[in-house]
Amino acid sequence: MIEALRRARVIPVIRTATAAQSRLAVEWLRAEGFSTFELTMTTPDALPLLAELARDAALTFGMGTVPDVATAGAAIAAGARFLVTPWVAPEIAAACRARGVLCMLGAMTPTEVRAAQAAGADVVKLFPASTAGGPAHLKALRAVFPGVAFCPTGGVEPRNAADYLRAGAAFVGIGGTLADPRALATNDRATIQAAAREALAITA
Repeated sequence: MIEALRRARVIPVIRTATAAQSRLAVEWLRAEGFSTFELTMTTPDALPLLAELARDAALTFGMGTVPDVATAGAAIAAGARFLVTPWVAPEIAAACRARGVLCMLGAMTPTEVRAAQAAGADVVKLFPASTAGGPAHLKALRAVFPGVAFCPTGGVEPRNAADYLRAGAAFVGIGGTLADPRALATNDRATIQAAAREALAITA
């Protein structure tokens, strides 16, 4: 799974006000060439939506903002191939290991990165990346954790994603621009389409 995420390089993080908006975002982004997505538990009816979308074998889904072990198990049962938390959660890492699912635990400081490693994270989600210091902060962490696969999210956009990749990110998560709430609410496909193409240019 981690190698598939490395190849994808950009993971759309779908955090919306409704399940219908998330479904629409996945549809539009898929049409542009994305096939790997992170849904989020903060979206209403996220688990039924995951179960519905994960039936398509051509797509890969993870679930983000997973709050506890019970939700982790439900997300895996619904078809999540990876789970994400914005904090260090050893119990969720253990649930992922037991079920053979990739785990991303969130961290911002060196102490938190080490704790995420010790907890069994496969990937460390650097969050919030932009307010923590951006690519320079990631580069500094990589210097002392050269073996850690980092996925920065939070303030990562198509215009700066390449900077994070050059700083050592294994891949990045992009939310706001690829699942822009206003664009989805107003059926503005062109705005999301433009952001998707800009992001995909990075992967090329």
